[in-house]
Amino acid sequence: MSSITIINHPLIAHKLTLMRREETSTAKFRSLLKEISLLLAYEVTRDLPLKSEEIQTPLRVMQAPVLAPEKKMVVISIMRAGQGILDGMLELIPSARVGHIGLYRDPRTLIPIEYYLKVPHDVEERDMFIVDPMLATGNTAVAAIGRLKELNPTSIKFVCLLAAPEGLDHVQEEHPDIPIYTTAIDEGLDEHGYILPGLGDAGDRLFGTK
Repeated sequence: MSSITIINHPLIAHKLTLMRREETSTAKFRSLLKEISLLLAYEVTRDLPLKSEEIQTPLRVMQAPVLAPEKKMVVISIMRAGQGILDGMLELIPSARVGHIGLYRDPRTLIPIEYYLKVPHDVEERDMFIVDPMLATGNTAVAAIGRLKELNPTSIKFVCLLAAPEGLDHVQEEHPDIPIYTTAIDEGLDEHGYILPGLGDAGDRLFGTK
């Protein structure tokens, strides 16, 4: 089964509580998601390889660690809510390339339908982070991972803000090789496929739509 990493940090827990509040404004919600995404990026890049490079400090020459130049990354945003995590991750890893996959969930069947895909031309040379705030039924995540696997990236990690047990089970069943990173696992789903207690529709709250 794919590994699940729950990123426990007091700052994340506090900011997530603020995001959950119904009265939190769109601007504040957007800002909080970006701040949490910086901390998510810190965790999911923990295993990036380093090399030594000779540098001159104000006092002496030393061998200092730098990122291995051959390590390339791409962040794939599942449109549209994934943009909120994408913006934060790019603050920490500005050299990463960006891709987008558009999937919408049929309100009756909850089955995802692809309508857009745009990725860098050299995606097969890059480690891939697929980002989407909510892992609810898992249908969208499973479809996105399956589609992006066809492009043969070096590796794939799935990064979300909140997850439901049903969604985690679904992704693990369909893609047991994909590590999942999240800040919290909530109780479950309601009859419409929304995470409970959750924080509502992340896309609507991020962009101020209904």
